[in-house]
Amino acid sequence: MLEIADTIELERPEDKLIRRLCATLSGYLDQTQIDQCVQAYEVGAAAHAGQFRKSGEAYICHPVSVAISLAEMRMDANSIMAAILHDVIEDTPVSKKQLAAQFGAEVAELVDGVTKLTKIDSKSHAETQAENVRKMFLAMAKDLRVIIVKLADRLHNMQTLGVIPAAKKRRIARETLDIYAPIANRLGMNNIRLKLEALSFEAMYPMRHAVLNNAVKKARGNRRKIVDIIESTIKNRLEQAAINCDVAGREKNLYSIYKKMLNKKISLADVFDVYAFRIFCDDVDTCYRVLGVMHNLYKPIPGRFKDYIALPKANGYQSLHSILMGPYGVPIEIQIRTHEMHRMSESGIAAHWLYKTDDDKTEKFQDRANEWLRDLLEIQKSAGDSLEFIDNLKVDLFPQEVFVFTPQGSIIKLPRGATIIDFAYAVHTDLGNACVSARIDKQLVPLQTKLENGVTVEVITATWARPNPLWLNYVITAKARSGIRNYLKHFKQQEAIDLGRRLLEKELLAMHLHLENIDETKIQALLQVMSKQSLDELLEDIGLGNTMPFLIAKRIAQDDINATVKLDSDQAQKNPLIIKGTEGMVITLAKCCRPIPGDSIIGYFNPGKGIVVHHHECRNSSVVRKKQTNWLDVEWSSDAVGDFPVEIRIEVLNQRGSLATIASTISELNSNIENVTVVDQDDRICVDLITLTVKDRVHLAKIMRRLKELSIVLKLTRVKA
Repeated sequence: MLEIADTIELERPEDKLIRRLCATLSGYLDQTQIDQCVQAYEVGAAAHAGQFRKSGEAYICHPVSVAISLAEMRMDANSIMAAILHDVIEDTPVSKKQLAAQFGAEVAELVDGVTKLTKIDSKSHAETQAENVRKMFLAMAKDLRVIIVKLADRLHNMQTLGVIPAAKKRRIARETLDIYAPIANRLGMNNIRLKLEALSFEAMYPMRHAVLNNAVKKARGNRRKIVDIIESTIKNRLEQAAINCDVAGREKNLYSIYKKMLNKKISLADVFDVYAFRIFCDDVDTCYRVLGVMHNLYKPIPGRFKDYIALPKANGYQSLHSILMGPYGVPIEIQIRTHEMHRMSESGIAAHWLYKTDDDKTEKFQDRANEWLRDLLEIQKSAGDSLEFIDNLKVDLFPQEVFVFTPQGSIIKLPRGATIIDFAYAVHTDLGNACVSARIDKQLVPLQTKLENGVTVEVITATWARPNPLWLNYVITAKARSGIRNYLKHFKQQEAIDLGRRLLEKELLAMHLHLENIDETKIQALLQVMSKQSLDELLEDIGLGNTMPFLIAKRIAQDDINATVKLDSDQAQKNPLIIKGTEGMVITLAKCCRPIPGDSIIGYFNPGKGIVVHHHECRNSSVVRKKQTNWLDVEWSSDAVGDFPVEIRIEVLNQRGSLATIASTISELNSNIENVTVVDQDDRICVDLITLTVKDRVHLAKIMRRLKELSIVLKLTRVKA
């Protein structure tokens, strides 16, 4: 008897865990698959031999515990093997190639997806973590099991934080709350989300957790009687209506209580005023019948009903929610759903493996998850760096949804606070890029209008339209933000290439050469000397002002490309660059002097930005002229069209209605006021700076002439610097 006790006592923790894993797997896998999982355990144990966790237990205990969590979700054999081996690439000499040879490419890909990036040359811990999450999402797009393994891994790490230093605990808990718990929520895995939130809350704020936990335990005793009364009343009323349902009082978890107290700035007593109940039905029809019975039993509070069965949440969650005024004047929250909906809400995407049903419910969960991942992939392709991707991801992970309709009657889900631009990009990126205005319920509205539930949105597009950088100030969805940034980045690049080509052609023309007639070998030799991969890259550099076109033209004109070019200041550019002023981001009109068509102008290269155009009389242009290598002659095109801002300084009599008279006069002459600044003011005279839009110098002259005719105007001048 003593021998048996000693044997049990001496059994290693990892042996207990693998035995428990095999027992769980035997419930749904065949023996061949279980043997493969045991083989994975043997390889993992050998690879991690000599490695220990901070708690002192053998490292292999962690991956086996993760595998047990997945086995309880009834995940497939490949997921179990990947869980057991998920740290071997990162922490041991075993390579992905070796894993693929021994366990197949599928297992190796899963392990690689979960593995953190190693040897990242990042500036900070935040960038490293961001890059890891980015890599994980790329792997998720190939196989959704990657995230399920990762969530189980994170859950076990959170359960074993005990001996880690407090600062590191808080950092891991913050990352879990920011990224992993919302991902679990987004994939409908409510069970894992609640566990992650509870563990993170305890790790981040141990004192707050303890105080709140004790307070809730005390309050629970006082509430029990009321909960029992309400529960029995609900059951009796359902029996009278001959409806067979299960009723359960719902416990609020500590983290959600804490968040509610924090966000709404209310006390624990106010949070506990809401009594929550769940009613589980056999089918959808019964759910709506139960809703009618509940609304007859207790009065519903207006505006507090939500139908997530007809309009499921983005993560697939379905239920009817209603807040009722119960006995003793306390609010009651009722959630009505089918048993299947409840199982899906707890397991989410994992339900695909956990519940093998004949209907297509689990496939719908997978479709939703895959659609979300496709959007994320589109976002990550255009994200500048990992931190930008993480910012976009966080925006996507915390939505409070509104539902709007397309003119065809399709429903589009968007986060609360979304604008028409967000809607346009949600429908299609091309629609977002080309939108100019919109109609909400057939009424014209501006693009920055925030959307409300149930409205019909019709987007108006134009072929000439393009995204405006100002849109980034009021879009809130990750897809819209990344779409705008991506377009502007590529648009500026293409503009720079086109401008660079024009500048180089202008310089070559002065030397009686044409770019298309230059020998290809000469172009390649030039690119090699300039360390450029392509002609477009060189032209972009010229367009952005990083390389002088005159120098490149001189090199091309020379027989020896490698010869050093000396810039002779006497060699002026004979052909000025013709501009229209509407070229975009690589040709900018200086704000100090605001040149307009008809003005004498000068341009200079601003490295990285392109050409900045000044008025010839602008004080800043004299500084530009001193930099002989940086300036070039420019002229307005005869067909320059558009609205160009210009600034005038006006002295008027300080009397009521003066500004209104000036504004109406300017408006009559088809001009728009963009800004008015009061420079000086006393009892008699007011001096204003007015920025208005004009077509050209002739248009401005007409406006100034008409303003001078007004009796209230004492002095009027154009500001050129």
